[in-house]
Amino acid sequence: MMPSPSLPPLLQRLASALRIAHHIPGRVRLKLDPASGGALASVLGDVTALHRALSGSPGIHSVSVNALALSCTIEYDPGRIPSSAWADVLNGAASPGAETLLRILAAAGLGPDEQKNAGQAPG
Repeated sequence: MMPSPSLPPLLQRLASALRIAHHIPGRVRLKLDPASGGALASVLGDVTALHRALSGSPGIHSVSVNALALSCTIEYDPGRIPSSAWADVLNGAASPGAETLLRILAAAGLGPDEQKNAGQAPG
């Protein structure tokens, strides 16, 4: 059994505020749960940081954020990122897919030093 993945702070905050609204291999729509208790502006800022970090990352085709609908749609390569990775990361479950997605997120600047990188466009 794999240990639970260690999520960076931004992903910990998002995991408690997001749920998967719709998912087909290659496309996942995440929906912000307004009842999650977090300040909406803060969570939307975190989603914006996620958008900046993921845009152009390996295995990610596109990321779009709809603040009015409180959703984020990510189109990805299911050959690089297993479909199960999204739910596993949001639920804190350890899996090879979650580890793959976390490696991509870390390479995009959402690792342990994310506070330095979250406000910068990935380079």
